[in-house]
Amino acid sequence: MNKHPQKKRPQTREIKTPTYKPVKSDVRPNTVAGGGFIDKANAYRDLHAHALFSSLGRLVAEPFSSIMTIAVLAIAISLASGFYLVLVNAQQLTGNLEASTQISLFLKEEVSDNRAAKLLETIKSNPKVQQATLINREQGLEEFKTYSGFGSAVDSLKSNPLPIVIEVSPKNSLTNKDDLEALQHEFQQNEGVELAQLDMLWLERLQSIIALGGQAVSLLNLMLGLAVLLITANTIRLELHSRREEVIIAKLMGATHAFIRRPFLYAGAWMGFISGVAAWFIVTVLMLALRSSVEHLSRLYGGDFHLLFFSFGQTLQLIAIAIGLGVLGAWGVLIYQLQRTKPE
Repeated sequence: MNKHPQKKRPQTREIKTPTYKPVKSDVRPNTVAGGGFIDKANAYRDLHAHALFSSLGRLVAEPFSSIMTIAVLAIAISLASGFYLVLVNAQQLTGNLEASTQISLFLKEEVSDNRAAKLLETIKSNPKVQQATLINREQGLEEFKTYSGFGSAVDSLKSNPLPIVIEVSPKNSLTNKDDLEALQHEFQQNEGVELAQLDMLWLERLQSIIALGGQAVSLLNLMLGLAVLLITANTIRLELHSRREEVIIAKLMGATHAFIRRPFLYAGAWMGFISGVAAWFIVTVLMLALRSSVEHLSRLYGGDFHLLFFSFGQTLQLIAIAIGLGVLGAWGVLIYQLQRTKPE
């Protein structure tokens, strides 16, 4: 009998390798590492929304400086847009005067009223004539006494020295000086016409004044636009200087210039938008204040002139230009200042 007990062998367990079942994936095939396109678009939208409203909040947080800056911008923009609107109304006046250009036919002294009436019918049948009016000697004398202020002197005359006059209004399509002069020459060839008068010199002078005014308004608007750019740029520069430490920390954390610029650009856009709307109100109120006086003056001269205001499209253009100037001014100063703002 063996005195030494036999050692029991350790029992080995069978290790089963787990089997993995395929799991359905929720990842869409159009996603890439770092998130899908929709997620990136939503994040980009949220960043812009945060910059948009945070920049507005900073303007509201400093009401005094914001109101002062926007007021100066609104005055500059209202001056530029106001001069433009005055020029548009002046061009409208020129167009009306040009369309109502008349040719005065002074008939010879021996022409009788019957012959003048026949000549009037002949002129009306001309396809280049829109309207013709006969003013006989008695009517001409009464008008002269009424508008000249020499009524007592005219009464002392023994005979009526005024000739029969036919006032001819050309077609509205005849706005060219050469066409009007050709029609004048055609009337001058008539036997009963002593003088066919077309006074274009005053119209040419008025057109030259309007053209000069247009150039002056363009130069003035250019200078005022430059002033808006400089005011916006200086405001953004001061804002950037007050937030210099914040910008430096953002740079140390790896923020790009585009990320840092975003709220400042939106601040420039807000200033441009608010000042553009304020400028529209300023110009509209001023034009409303002048409308009654201008239209009363027009009626005294027998005209039907109405002031033109900004249309809906022109209003949108005004606000868009103001926003563009604000963003451009902010962009220009940010490109320069962010290059110089570096951690020490």
